[in-house]
Amino acid sequence: MADLRPFVHLHVHSYFSVLDGASPVEELVKAAREHGQRGMALTDHGVMYGIKTLHDHCNKINKPIHTEIKELSAKLSEESDPSTQEDIRQQIEEKRREIFKPIFGCECYCARNGRENKSTVEDRSGYHLIVLAKNKQGYHNLIKMASEAFTTGFYYKPRIDKGLLEKYHEGLIVSSACLGGEVPQHILHGDIEGARSAIRWFKGLFGEDYYLELQRHKTDKERGNRETYEKQQQVNKVLIQLAAEEGVKLIATNDSHFANEQDGEAHERLICLSTGKTFDDPNRLTYTKQEWLKSTEEMNEIFADVPEALSNTAEILDKVEIYSIDSDPLMPDFPIPEGFADADDYLRHLSYEGARKRYGEELSDEVKERLDYELGVIKTMGFPGYFLIVQDYIVNARKLGIIVGPGRGSAAGSIVAYSLTITDLDPLRYNLLFERFLNPDRISLPDIDVDFDNEGRQQILEWVTDKYGADHVAHIVTYGTMAAKSSIKDMGRVLQLSLPDTNTLAKMIPDRIGDKKDPSVALSVQNVPELSDIMYGPDSLPKEVLKYAMQLEGTVRNVGVHACGIIISKMPISDVVPSWVTLDSLTNKDILVTQYDGSVIESTGLIKMDFLGLKTLSIIRAALDNVRLNHKVDIDINKIPLDDELTYKLFSEGDTMAIFQFESPGMQRSLKDLQPSVFEDLIAMVALYRPGPMDNIPSFIARKHGQEEITYELPVMKEDLAETYGITVYQEQVMLLSRKIANFTRGQSDNLRKAMGKKKIKMMQALKVKYLEGGRANGYPDDTLEHIWSEWEKFASYAFNKSHAACYAWVSYQTAYLKAHYPSEYMAGVLSINLSDIAKITKYIGTCQQMGIKVLCPDVNESECAFAANKNGDIRFGLGAIKGFSNAAAQDIVSERKANGPYTDIYDFFKRIPASVATKKTCESLVLSGAFDSFGTFTREDFLDPDDTPKKETFLDKLLRFSDESRASRMSSQTSLFGDANFQEMSRPAPDHRAQPWSDIEKLNREKALLGIYITASPLDKYALVLRELCNIPCSEVTDGLDNYAGKGALRFGGVVTDYAERTSKSGNPYGIMTIQDYDGEGRLFLFGDQFTTYRNFGKEGLYVLVTVKVNPPKWEGGRPFREVQSIQLLDQVVDTAFSTLDIAIPEDAITEELYDTIVSGAGELKPGGVTLNLYITDRQKQVTLKMCNHTRRLTITSDFIDSLKSFEDVRYQLS
Repeated sequence: MADLRPFVHLHVHSYFSVLDGASPVEELVKAAREHGQRGMALTDHGVMYGIKTLHDHCNKINKPIHTEIKELSAKLSEESDPSTQEDIRQQIEEKRREIFKPIFGCECYCARNGRENKSTVEDRSGYHLIVLAKNKQGYHNLIKMASEAFTTGFYYKPRIDKGLLEKYHEGLIVSSACLGGEVPQHILHGDIEGARSAIRWFKGLFGEDYYLELQRHKTDKERGNRETYEKQQQVNKVLIQLAAEEGVKLIATNDSHFANEQDGEAHERLICLSTGKTFDDPNRLTYTKQEWLKSTEEMNEIFADVPEALSNTAEILDKVEIYSIDSDPLMPDFPIPEGFADADDYLRHLSYEGARKRYGEELSDEVKERLDYELGVIKTMGFPGYFLIVQDYIVNARKLGIIVGPGRGSAAGSIVAYSLTITDLDPLRYNLLFERFLNPDRISLPDIDVDFDNEGRQQILEWVTDKYGADHVAHIVTYGTMAAKSSIKDMGRVLQLSLPDTNTLAKMIPDRIGDKKDPSVALSVQNVPELSDIMYGPDSLPKEVLKYAMQLEGTVRNVGVHACGIIISKMPISDVVPSWVTLDSLTNKDILVTQYDGSVIESTGLIKMDFLGLKTLSIIRAALDNVRLNHKVDIDINKIPLDDELTYKLFSEGDTMAIFQFESPGMQRSLKDLQPSVFEDLIAMVALYRPGPMDNIPSFIARKHGQEEITYELPVMKEDLAETYGITVYQEQVMLLSRKIANFTRGQSDNLRKAMGKKKIKMMQALKVKYLEGGRANGYPDDTLEHIWSEWEKFASYAFNKSHAACYAWVSYQTAYLKAHYPSEYMAGVLSINLSDIAKITKYIGTCQQMGIKVLCPDVNESECAFAANKNGDIRFGLGAIKGFSNAAAQDIVSERKANGPYTDIYDFFKRIPASVATKKTCESLVLSGAFDSFGTFTREDFLDPDDTPKKETFLDKLLRFSDESRASRMSSQTSLFGDANFQEMSRPAPDHRAQPWSDIEKLNREKALLGIYITASPLDKYALVLRELCNIPCSEVTDGLDNYAGKGALRFGGVVTDYAERTSKSGNPYGIMTIQDYDGEGRLFLFGDQFTTYRNFGKEGLYVLVTVKVNPPKWEGGRPFREVQSIQLLDQVVDTAFSTLDIAIPEDAITEELYDTIVSGAGELKPGGVTLNLYITDRQKQVTLKMCNHTRRLTITSDFIDSLKSFEDVRYQLS
């Protein structure tokens, strides 16, 4: 077209219009630029989630253009020739036209009857209205409205109203929107005067910044909505007429929902997903399929008869200013007490005051120098307020009884943080570096992550919100996107592929391809032959599912709340960024959430702080509560001694199950070899036990015990590497050594750490030059310097932050201390906090058994609400932990018991409990979980067996009626003039017969249904001897630990099959995954090739199996060990023939009356079986052994008998 009018899209939806828009912001901008358009508005439905993305992306693409303009401007200022100057000016002007201008907007819902009205159907949405920010004031007004749409206007959708428009109209451009707008709706309903009135209202408020919007979505696409165009034409005719009559300009828009024409089909399926319809549903919502970001040529053709509507879009673009929505840090205001000049002065006071509490009244020069240095950096960077805020909420968290972690990450390197009790490890003692936290050579926001126990995290968040104001504190949004497998499942539902076929297709997506975790559909199609065959094969429904899953993968599917990120703002959040409101599932209260996510929020100036909930701290809190309950002792966990003998004994024995960071089998073996004796050993193990540095563990252990020489490449390295026996373990060691070897500054040493860790090649090259220069200046030879540098380069890729390792080690030490000194109380805490994870509960109950601690069924006279240790050192299941049992009912039972003494019998219990407990469901749960067993009078069966009357009443029904009548009589006596004299003791009901006992398995299954696990006994008990004596590894090591046993012979493990699944490998071969659980936990056994064919029939849930595996060493260097399943047998076929002989060796001087009774009496109680018992009595002085056996009587050996032998230290036994 010769007279092509300029055009800009002003009505555009990205995938931040959740499940309505189909394209990311970047794709929309790319399309607009390819069309030669100079800008684009983003107007997502009711939200502004994508605005910061648009801002940052446009800045990125405009940055090189601005650089060129700057260079040309400099050239122009130096040029004297007029002709050349004119050429340069033209070049600058051409470059300016290349700048792509973002327009920040929103398609708002404007409540028809005011946003306060939330009662009628028409209040559920509102008229659509396009609102664009003309300048920075307009942007701030728009984000205020977008926020209030949630805080005060939300009703099914976020809604503004005309009251808000009047309040915030400055700097805004408004257009009448699509068919859902107020003016079009009046026209469609024949109310032309209503439309005119609305136009006059908007024009009166916005003047020349109000426009009427024309749309033409004429379609010939298959199943494209044709009614829309007819309505648009009806509306457009009147709009053009009213525009002329009322003096309002027209604009042309296209209501874009996707970037390219070919995306229309995928968008149709996305709408089906959004509305819960299938693609073949004739009544589903349809679009015109014209909603792509059309080219300027296409829009000129569509609106050739109203060219001014095209030109006016460019007019709007020219009205819009280019401005930044970023800001320098907006530090929240912290109230400074009188007598202090400012935040820096007060921080200095608190830091020195805290340092004296930590180090004593007379501070050393080292402490003062470090304090002054850090305070100087903090002041220069402008962060005193940040430290004051963090210390304030941490101090108050501790006052509230919340367990606060010792620190996390590099903040532990700050002596100011230590003095303020933000952290709890002395950075001077452990050589932790401040510049690892705040580099003096570059200003970056501090990042202090704070751990709280899970319950306490919620408490302190409420405290912070109360202090700073609900409108100054916000959570951070997260965007949930359609991942590969979920997009396949979504499209499978929409396109009606059968559920089994959909699941099969989704399972073909591997968890990892090479180094790529969670690969995309496209990458999977390229690498998985069966997916490729479907994708490039003949047309089929699975092919269609794959095609559209691939197109829609990555689309925003929902929004959520970040697990730990919190904003504390200087001003109301909505003054800086748009916000939204959601219901907190934990508190059932509304919480404020930013509309920009954590990856971009800080550049707006808002300060992000991480409030993390750490389960281990919840365990510590529960354990301390148990210790207080049982021992009347209050332990300050942050002041326990760091040289505790029992604690290091626990570590040295590898008894670290349920110990934070130290419970893996490999770690336990390393601890046994290391025999840690100082806290520094634990810090090192936290840092070393991870891929990469793990290779250094054998050398680290050997050097500690003098079995390997400790060497240093340069004498100057000894001071910083001595604690790790000459091995570089921490990033901080590289930083310190760079200063000593090459005279790096503090900031340069941190730059080196960052450059190496993130492989910043240019920065590393520049720093290497400086390193070599500094090293030479200090007289060190080049070959040594080069070797050290190369070692650092290798090390940096996996090096660990010592500050982080030290903090983790301190929490680990605290858990180990509690386990060593208060084992029952600690393990009760572990069980309470892991209640929702049955695999862990099973594992930790096994740990308790190994520790000699019994885990008992709930008991109304002994249980607390959570797991708790009793006076015998055993652990009672908590009443509140029974499935379906309310915490309120549990608390009522415990409170009544503590107030008025134990329940004397079942009748006393039912007489005293409140109505909230006396319900059939609650009391059935108590019966079946064993909570009444200790009364002894009645069995569980007695309570639930129906009587012979027509009503079929159970004894429990009668007890509940007895409870109601007792309560009513008691209430009557309390209101009577005669008081207790009026109280009538109710007659006690009784079962009319004793019930037949349930089978053991039925009883256990009923118990498990309520407790989630077997407590009274386990179906595995029948096979206990085989599992404990024949098996040589636990199931928990099967998934990840088998490779550690390469070349070590046959490995045996067994238990019950709890899950089995079959999959197809990348090469198209089937394989099986069998999950097996024993007393200690569960593991997954993979069956490939012939092993799959041979043993797949054992993959049935509920089978009890014994597995024998051999792990062969790798066939080549760097390869993986090969696992070979040698046999799988049913335990029922093994249990009676597994052993034929039990040999017991006893030193003659170890024989006691107790040992004699244990063996003779115990053996006498054993049933006949197939095992011969041999006793070997040895005189250790004369080295003579007497063998005693009974060839005529063979026995069935039990695990209890074997356990009794284990209690005698000098007794040895062997089953064979």
